[in-house]
Amino acid sequence: MLTLGELRHLRRTSGLRGAGLVLHAWGVIAAAMTLSACVPSPLVLLLAVMVIGSRQLGLAVLMHEGGHWLLFPRGTMNTEVARWLCANPIWADLGRYRRQHHLHHRHTHQPGDPDLAVADTYPVCRSALAWAALRDLSTCTFWADVFGWSGWREPRAGWRQLRGPLACNAAIATALAAAGHWELYLLLWLLPLATWYQLVSRVRKIAEHAVVVDRDDPLRNARTTAAGPIARALLAPYWVNYHLEHHLLIFVPCWKLPQAHALLRAKGYEPRMEVASGYREILARASGAGAHATSGSELHGRAQDLAPGRGQ
Repeated sequence: MLTLGELRHLRRTSGLRGAGLVLHAWGVIAAAMTLSACVPSPLVLLLAVMVIGSRQLGLAVLMHEGGHWLLFPRGTMNTEVARWLCANPIWADLGRYRRQHHLHHRHTHQPGDPDLAVADTYPVCRSALAWAALRDLSTCTFWADVFGWSGWREPRAGWRQLRGPLACNAAIATALAAAGHWELYLLLWLLPLATWYQLVSRVRKIAEHAVVVDRDDPLRNARTTAAGPIARALLAPYWVNYHLEHHLLIFVPCWKLPQAHALLRAKGYEPRMEVASGYREILARASGAGAHATSGSELHGRAQDLAPGRGQ
């Protein structure tokens, strides 16, 4: 599909770009917190929660980059930055994520894909999707994941998973307390993580693999979604919307995925590619009219199945 020269160009990583993306994520978070502290109001707080929650998803995207060894050319720096500045702050385990995610690429939409259950859930009726979104924004999804965490049943393994996240979150809380705003750790770190991050993580998963056309065709079993400036700011940070290109060319760093998309289009592959015009189209397809009506108890169970942490 691509020439060797094109492939060599696309697979070349950049430590400078990787560092810039990580600094950008934390810079946006710091700016949103500073604005909220200087201009205290409910509207500013709401916007800050949305912006920070989207950048927490951005940290998850950069953790994903590190999981593929694409954040920095050097493996050690790649892993340590991805672990300490991307995964641990959002209470994620890079090693566990890397193992599961590589299985997802190896067995996409096939038995053995750890994300298969998430994709198989859709389409659902509109009320089920709305109920799941309400659970996300009300922190119910977050608490369900906390209480359902496997580490409670295996204390030693759980402690190994928690050491890094606890250290990073203690550092964030300490820095905010030293700045005279300890409350921001609760309002503008944990609250976005428990609400907006949960919702946009769900939307991301729906967009990537739900209701695809052909599960066996690598040009159709993952989806690229067009994203404008607002969507990129609040739903799809760091080119995460180019998921088809990522699956097709897993060695391409995220900031080169638009180039990969343009190359595939120029070579005439666009009619065969699974591409959506926007996230509104995806949500409409995921809550299509063909989805059967469900009872209240089924809605609750389905919302549990749709939780962002499931199969991640």
